[in-house]
Amino acid sequence: MTQTQNNSFQPQDEHFRARVQTSFARQRVMQTLGINLTRIEPGLIELYFPYQIELTQQHGFRHAGIMTTALDNACGYAAFSLMPSDAAVLTIEFKSNFLAPAQGEQFRILGHVIKPGRTITVCQAEAFAEPSGQLIATMSCTLMAVFERGLTG
Repeated sequence: MTQTQNNSFQPQDEHFRARVQTSFARQRVMQTLGINLTRIEPGLIELYFPYQIELTQQHGFRHAGIMTTALDNACGYAAFSLMPSDAAVLTIEFKSNFLAPAQGEQFRILGHVIKPGRTITVCQAEAFAEPSGQLIATMSCTLMAVFERGLTG
């Protein structure tokens, strides 16, 4: 899926947008990192966040751990958007590729579902530096739906 393609997934919960927004709002780490949820579609999530010098590594680039956190969240919420209303989501595996230094005025992350499943969902995410639009990182991620474990969103 490219950054301009649409998907045709059908959410299992008609209130998936509200569920995603509510869950995302509870993620204190997203608030701390200044990461904002800007788009919610079935199987597709977009995040934006500004460059912050406090979150850079020794060369002034956004730290890989911060980028990985954002990529993982985009994948997680893309998967979560297709899950039933009584499901929570947990990452069980991911692989990141860093393609270029994370430098820009802000960063855009697109997470999308590749293959949804009843228990296991496979997602992909891409990170872009803005305003150039340069692809700087990708993630492949496997997530699981969790039921009846006291977890929410």
